[in-house]
Amino acid sequence: MSKILQKTELAPKILEYVVEAPRIAKKAQPGHFVVVMANERSERVPLTIADFDRQQGTITLVLMVVGTSTMQLSSLNPGDSLYALIGPLGKPSEIEKVDTVVMVAGGVGTAPIYPIARAFFELGSRVVSIQGARTKDLFFWTERLASVSHEHILTTDDGSAGRKGLVTEPLRELLQADADRRISCVYAIGPAVMMKACAQCTEPFGVKTVVSLNTVMVDGTGMCGGCRVELRGETRFTCADGPEFDGHLVDWDQLLSRQKIYVHQEKCSLDRYVEQWKERHE
Repeated sequence: MSKILQKTELAPKILEYVVEAPRIAKKAQPGHFVVVMANERSERVPLTIADFDRQQGTITLVLMVVGTSTMQLSSLNPGDSLYALIGPLGKPSEIEKVDTVVMVAGGVGTAPIYPIARAFFELGSRVVSIQGARTKDLFFWTERLASVSHEHILTTDDGSAGRKGLVTEPLRELLQADADRRISCVYAIGPAVMMKACAQCTEPFGVKTVVSLNTVMVDGTGMCGGCRVELRGETRFTCADGPEFDGHLVDWDQLLSRQKIYVHQEKCSLDRYVEQWKERHE
């Protein structure tokens, strides 16, 4: 059993959990993820390891409440235990010292971006971070990300914090100003449509762009094939071959389409869960 030690609301419907998991913390690397279950009947949910403390034997997970499974997880509190927790899974980020790396975080993508940015920062690379959200109330870990960045840029869709606009705007400006080609790599993590836009933005400049895909996933070990993605006609499995891939190779239209496969079932499940919750608490 993996005990929850801390629970923090970072923003509306965005929660941070610090979980006791010494064996996972010992082996965790930036880019790794875990699969969790709230109870014996709940769905298996993949979550990126947002941070880890090897000495304390803990990992930090961040989730946004969007459906039945994340709502079940959100009902857990410090002292409760996750029914299941497996990991670390996936391949870790490929990190080596470079001149400059740009980290683009959209929404909850800040959580997986942070440990990668920290690793590059600690190696001595120049880190430029672009952190975007729909509105200022949805930002979290801004100071944390800024602490491992030489330059930190905020953008909001509505202009309520930082500069108004999309994350691709400052990204394009950085690339255009990079006459000496010091930018070696761009990491873009967030909603699929944002990652697609970032990949399209960087491709004309020939700058390597790494994305972390949030595909439909079931077992998390490569056996079910539910998380498959196409990279220039070649099939890969996000859980075993990823979750990070070259953003210029991803078939984004197929990925976006596959993310919508179970929208109807997910809505029915959530409606039923909310109705049952109300009946139990009336």
